[in-house]
Amino acid sequence: MDIDLEIFSPVHQIKNRLFDEQGIKVFIKRDDLIHPIISGNKWRKLKYLLKQAQTENKIHLVTFGGAYSNHLLATAAAAAKFGFKSTGIVRGEPVNNDTLFLCRLHGMDLLFTDRENYRDKPALFEKHFGNDPEAFFIDEGGASTLGAKGCSELIDELAENYDHIFCACGTGTTAAGIINGIQSHGLSAQFHAVPVFKNGGFIKDEIDKFLTSPASYNLHTDYHFGGYGKTDGHLIEFIKQFVASTGILIEPVYTGKMLYAIYDLAGKNYFKTGSRILAVHSGGIWGLLGMKHKF
Repeated sequence: MDIDLEIFSPVHQIKNRLFDEQGIKVFIKRDDLIHPIISGNKWRKLKYLLKQAQTENKIHLVTFGGAYSNHLLATAAAAAKFGFKSTGIVRGEPVNNDTLFLCRLHGMDLLFTDRENYRDKPALFEKHFGNDPEAFFIDEGGASTLGAKGCSELIDELAENYDHIFCACGTGTTAAGIINGIQSHGLSAQFHAVPVFKNGGFIKDEIDKFLTSPASYNLHTDYHFGGYGKTDGHLIEFIKQFVASTGILIEPVYTGKMLYAIYDLAGKNYFKTGSRILAVHSGGIWGLLGMKHKF
């Protein structure tokens, strides 16, 4: 089976009085529209990993994530679509929730493990699937050189130039891929990564690991709202207003934090008049399932 999806990821302009006052234009790359579940950077990171598994005649995808992992759900859906078996090794005590229900519905087997053992994912893979010649290891979040390759293709799709390109940052794979794409096309756009972790400066090492050549870029580490999966009333109110005024669904774990950063920086006169800014909507809106009580 040909492992591919038709990419439908248009660029829409975000209208806002703040942007008009600052004399800037802000656009959003709608990677959330690629697929209802295998959306955004989840598909881009999985694409070449699945092709590699196919090349190696591996039919059992084994990957990792937390109990509300968009990556687990995307892998389960991709496995079902393209004819693979799938297993998700889940961090923490056994639980039932909406995300894991959808993983199971797509045929994914789930193995739960304590946080200490979870730290060594290759060892977990070897323990449970080392004797399975059909098993294929996919790191948490699809973090890999092949994942970055898939993310670099986002730049191929852009019909216009931008002065700044922003994306949320978890594993660093998407950021590295976009930077690689910017460099390969010889673009002058400044790239901005918004880490979703507290003390997110460490992500620079993760990004640099997947770069095809050294590059300069910007890290905005003040928009974590307490850490991964953390939020507060300011972020929740921002998301509610954004969704209600644009019709674009976002969540508080990734894209919500990245967009908050753009609005906040615009309000602080960070961007020069006339700047064109592109925000990458990296999908993952199923993350809302674990945050419903926040709203």
